[in-house]
Amino acid sequence: MRPSIFGTRSAIRKAVAARTKLGRWLDKLKYLAVAITAGLVTLAAINLMPNPRALRTIVPHVFDAEDPAFARSMSSYSNGQMFDANAVQTLVNGDEIFPAMLRAIHAAHSSIDMETYIYWSGTVGYDFAMALAAKARDGVEVRVLVDWVGSLPFDEDLIHVMTSAGVRFQRYRPVHWYTMDRVNNRTHRKLLIVDGKIAFTGGVGIADNWLGDARNPNEWRDTHYQVEGPAVSAFQAAFAENWLEAAGETLQGEKFYPPSEPAGSLSAQLTLASQPNGSEDMELMMLAAMAAAKDHLRIGMAYFVPDDIAILQILDARKRGVAVDVIVPNSLTDVPIVRKGSRYFWGELLKAGVRIHEFQPTMYHPKLLIVDDVWASFGSANLDERSLRLNDEANLNIYGKDFAQTQIDLFNQDLGRSRQISLEEWQARPWTEKVTDWLSSRLRSQL
Repeated sequence: MRPSIFGTRSAIRKAVAARTKLGRWLDKLKYLAVAITAGLVTLAAINLMPNPRALRTIVPHVFDAEDPAFARSMSSYSNGQMFDANAVQTLVNGDEIFPAMLRAIHAAHSSIDMETYIYWSGTVGYDFAMALAAKARDGVEVRVLVDWVGSLPFDEDLIHVMTSAGVRFQRYRPVHWYTMDRVNNRTHRKLLIVDGKIAFTGGVGIADNWLGDARNPNEWRDTHYQVEGPAVSAFQAAFAENWLEAAGETLQGEKFYPPSEPAGSLSAQLTLASQPNGSEDMELMMLAAMAAAKDHLRIGMAYFVPDDIAILQILDARKRGVAVDVIVPNSLTDVPIVRKGSRYFWGELLKAGVRIHEFQPTMYHPKLLIVDDVWASFGSANLDERSLRLNDEANLNIYGKDFAQTQIDLFNQDLGRSRQISLEEWQARPWTEKVTDWLSSRLRSQL
């Protein structure tokens, strides 16, 4: 029997309606996909774009670093209180750094507060976890704050060792859908405060990369510092700032801020960079220090990618006849794109007579700025936009010729293990390197 024409038309109408409905759903999915993509792109753009800068020009040279006005102005620039009567011990490489930190932890009586960007699994991570857990079991209040990004290669078993013993452990700014607007703002601070009386800061993370004495590529070159005296209260306050955000706990009382006692003769000032609300303090401090140079500016940086204003500040020092030496990593760097991005900007500096040296034996990881023979700054901040405009950082500034000379001597030792890069060598780079250097430099705000 032949099918009814009406039945056929009805079937066709249903099929058309079904296709139309499906088409509408597909259109909605397409629009949703476009909206989600646009949102992700916008969110990425927001994260990758540093806050608008307040500094638009160099700091003029008004006085030299040895002028008392320099110290007074620096205190005003950075909102960092100047503390007198401090003692600072320079610790060179893992062979000196880790034992000193662990000794302080083992000797703790009331509190241990540690903040770090890198905490990785391995021998060093294990040793610190066990030491911190042991003190927590002894009744010492132990707090550990690690950056969520920097601590990704971290064995959960080590975290359990600490937390099961009573260590209060937090990751700083873990990534959730509701925190995506600040995923690019990390804590890069390296702080250890014991009993509110002794503090450590510098370049090292808690990882096996820093073991040894910089004798080969497996032993990174770095410097850390042990601080005692009134300035330790500023370290405690810096940790408390990040801990409050991460844990919602306020740290107060003599356990964290005991009465300060003189420990030495050094004047010290802690400068902080805090994000994402924006902070020009660290950048202004560095530029103002360079502006005060009269004879010699020494820069040792693991990641040296200065922005346009910082480059102009260095060039201004050269115009005044200031000698400028910069030590950076060579090809053994852990982040090759940073080295390439940095190298793109060397031409103008080399032409002006800036001497750039690549450290040869291993990865060079210090963060050091020395002005003439009177002032030195060290800590976690590199001379790059990530440190100065994106990360939370902490640097200690020390005033005094004797201490500055110890840092100059150490800098000169590193110079002896470095190779100077000439303008001719820089200009003779293969065109492929020039292209990749340029491409890397476009990411300067993120390096």
